[in-house]
Amino acid sequence: MKIIDNLEAISRPFHNAVITIGNFDGVHIGHQALFHEVVEKADAIGGTAIAMTFEPHPLRVLKKNGNPPLITLYEQKAELIASSGIDVLICIPFTSEFANISADAFIRDILVKKIGVTAIVTGKDYTFGKNREGNLHFLKRLGSELGLEVIVSDWIQTGTCPDRISSTRIRELVTGGEMETARKLLGRHYQVRGTVVTGRNRGAKLLGFPTANIHLQDEICPKSGVYAITVDCLGKTFQGVANIGYSPTFSDNLFTVEVHILDFHNDIYGKRIRVNFVKRIRDEKKFSGFEALSQQIRTDIEDARNILSFRHLSDESC
Repeated sequence: MKIIDNLEAISRPFHNAVITIGNFDGVHIGHQALFHEVVEKADAIGGTAIAMTFEPHPLRVLKKNGNPPLITLYEQKAELIASSGIDVLICIPFTSEFANISADAFIRDILVKKIGVTAIVTGKDYTFGKNREGNLHFLKRLGSELGLEVIVSDWIQTGTCPDRISSTRIRELVTGGEMETARKLLGRHYQVRGTVVTGRNRGAKLLGFPTANIHLQDEICPKSGVYAITVDCLGKTFQGVANIGYSPTFSDNLFTVEVHILDFHNDIYGKRIRVNFVKRIRDEKKFSGFEALSQQIRTDIEDARNILSFRHLSDESC
C-alpha cells in the first residue's frame, strides 16, 4: 500500500479512484466492511482503492481540550488498512485551514479534480466540509452533477452490539475491561505498543517474576487490573500476564503497565513490543506483603495459561 501524507504529493489523478473517508480509529469491523466495498468496486472497474484519513484526530483541532483517547495510533491504523487490500492511504494533516474548506470545494477540487474519484463508499451518517455542511443528501446531489457514484454501505451489527459499531462503543468496552466483547467489534484483540523502559526494579528481585514496563502514549488505557495477554516481540508471539494500575502493595503511587512474558528470558530493554489484551482476570488489590503478592502472581499466571490455551484451541477449531 502506498501512503501519501499530503495532497501536494499527488501529481496527477488516480485512475478510476474509489475512496472511503473517515478517522477510522480502531479500524473495527465496520471500517473493514467499508474497505472491502472499496476494494471490490475498484476491482470491478479496474480502478484504485483509496482510503483517506486525518492526522491528528479532527476533534483535537476543532474542540478546545479535544483529546479523545485513541484505539489505534497512526502506525497501527496504517498497518491495518494496508492489510485490508487498500491500494493507497491518503493521510491529510488536519488543520483549522483544512477544516474551513467548504463541502462543495472538498468534493469538486480535492476528490474529483485532484484525486480522480469516480466512486465514494460511505456510511449513512457521513458529514464533511466546513461546519459539517455536507451530508449524504448533498453528496448524492453533487455526485449526480459530477458523475460521482455514491455507494452507501449498510451498518455492520453484531449480537453484542445491536446498534451500529462505533469507536465510541469500543472505547467504553476497553476502559471497562471488557476485552472479549471489544475483540468481537474490532475483529482482533485490543493492542497497545511501546518501548520497554526501566520500571520499579522489583519484579525479578523481590517477586521472582521479571516484568517489561511500557509507557502508553495517546491510546486508551484498559481498566486497571490483571489481564491474560499475548506479546509480540523479537518476531514471535508469547503468552503473558499484564498488570495495569498503581500496584498498591508497593505504596509508591506510580501508575504502570507491567508485562510478565511467560517462559521468556531475553533482555528486551529498549525494544518495541506489542501487547494484545485477551481477558481481564481480576481487579488490583493490596496484599499483606511481597510473599502474598508473589503467590497471587503464580495463580494469575496459571489462570492466564488456562485462558490462553483455551483461546488457542478455540481459534484452531474455527
